[in-house]
Amino acid sequence: MAQDIRELFKNELKVTHEQMPDNHQRRFLEKLNESLPVKKKTNFSWLQIAASLIVLLGLSFGAIKYFQTSTTVVPTNNVAETKTVETKTLGDVSPGLKKVEDYYLASINLELSKVKYTPETKDVFDEYLEQINVLNKEYENLSVELTENGPSELTVNALIDNLKYRLNLLYRLREQLNELNASSEKSEEASQSI
Repeated sequence: MAQDIRELFKNELKVTHEQMPDNHQRRFLEKLNESLPVKKKTNFSWLQIAASLIVLLGLSFGAIKYFQTSTTVVPTNNVAETKTVETKTLGDVSPGLKKVEDYYLASINLELSKVKYTPETKDVFDEYLEQINVLNKEYENLSVELTENGPSELTVNALIDNLKYRLNLLYRLREQLNELNASSEKSEEASQSI
């Protein structure tokens, strides 16, 4: 049963080699084109142009928003004269610092929205708001310094610490208001039970 492969090759060489007809390739290509016609597509259709314009406009708008700096009005010594200065924020320094700044600002706004004060706690609330306003002015001054002198470790840390102080003030305000409300509720309950 086993045959020597050398013998098989010798027998194969004896077989005459047939030639393909001259027009074989042309007939093959014709049959191929009939079964799979080539669809000619236009280089630029209106849909592609419109999509390109939308992408271009979107990228342009995003770049404008990304590179746009915030403006802050900085009062000068003269009351009648104010100077508008474009300031940088932590987000302009690095994306990581932008996340930190956004986190603190969102937390501050959330805490401010949670604070509920009554006429009895108005004085405490006003004192804390004055302290927060002082910190806001300091933050604006630090932003101006960041713009003028460029980012430095001290300025960036001072900006972050300022945000932390404001958030901590709001936490303390909420706790103090809760304590005052709780003590006023206890005094009301005591007066009602008498």
